[in-house]
Amino acid sequence: SMTGSTPMQKMRLGMVILAGTCLIAVAGYVIAGWTFLDAIYMVAITIFGVGYGEVRPINDPGLKLFTLCVVVAGCSSGIYVLGGFLQMIAEGEIQRAMGARRMSRGIEQTEKHAIICGYGRVGQKLVEELRESGVELVVVDRNTDRLAEAERDGILVVSGDASEEATLRRAGIDRASVLATVLPGDAENVFVTLTARELNQSIEIIARGESESTERKLIRSGANRVVLPTMIGATKIAQLIACPTVEALVGDPKAFSRLNQDLDAFGLGMLEIPIGEQSVLVGSTIKDIELTGDGGNVVVAINRAQGEVVRNPKMEDVVAAGDRLIVLSHNEDLPAVSRRAAQQSEQMVYRGTRYSN
Repeated sequence: SMTGSTPMQKMRLGMVILAGTCLIAVAGYVIAGWTFLDAIYMVAITIFGVGYGEVRPINDPGLKLFTLCVVVAGCSSGIYVLGGFLQMIAEGEIQRAMGARRMSRGIEQTEKHAIICGYGRVGQKLVEELRESGVELVVVDRNTDRLAEAERDGILVVSGDASEEATLRRAGIDRASVLATVLPGDAENVFVTLTARELNQSIEIIARGESESTERKLIRSGANRVVLPTMIGATKIAQLIACPTVEALVGDPKAFSRLNQDLDAFGLGMLEIPIGEQSVLVGSTIKDIELTGDGGNVVVAINRAQGEVVRNPKMEDVVAAGDRLIVLSHNEDLPAVSRRAAQQSEQMVYRGTRYSN
């Protein structure tokens, strides 16, 4: 049935009937003895309802009836095409309005969600990562093209300026648990932070900044945490330049302590343990050492007495006196490993045989 067809199908069907009517009509007039040009002219003024006088007088009742059929078929198919076109425009508008309504209803039903202000390069990467972790999101941006892309991916979006109260309210700031503002301009991020903090005292605000001077402003505006991507990048590059290999890391106390600061955030620590001549660990394999404590120790490298560094040692590698072990472990397990290494193996001689207990 035509009621269930799409506007595009209606237009296509209308055009096919219109084209067919024109061809049959032209052929009919030519058969009646008209010239080709007269026939085309007659069809054009008849179908498009211009209503000039007849090109030639039509006295034959058959031709009159034929012309009448041309008028009805041509006008009907023309109206059908126009109707399909208008329906397409109207449906598009209705769908857009419905989409916006559905979107806002979706946002109304979310709580404890994260609001991401800014869907640029950083925002897109952030959304991608968070979606993998299954965090509920609402994205706010002024750029409707970018938002359309996000919407197609099934993300809840709000179009508007994130520093305006109305926009953040539409994004459900009163029910959100965290807001991240990652707009490219520092001033914009400060404004968003101020507005967000005013609207929700308890929400956690994470803001992106470009310079260290902005960091202070963002904290004063109400940000809980500030991320400076350029600074993080610079530090990382500096670490790579200053400490390109495990060998350099093992030999550079400054790089070592910097790495330990980073690891501390995860409750881990790295320790360099010297193996003395009398240590109980002399002659032990890596497997024996890693099973010390709660099994939370990993020997990352062995700094051999001869100066060679064995990275990622194998389970069966043996530790010799004078070696230094680089061990990664949970902070609370580190002292146990050091104590074990410091234990002296008491060797006693009994009837010419050495026993070690």
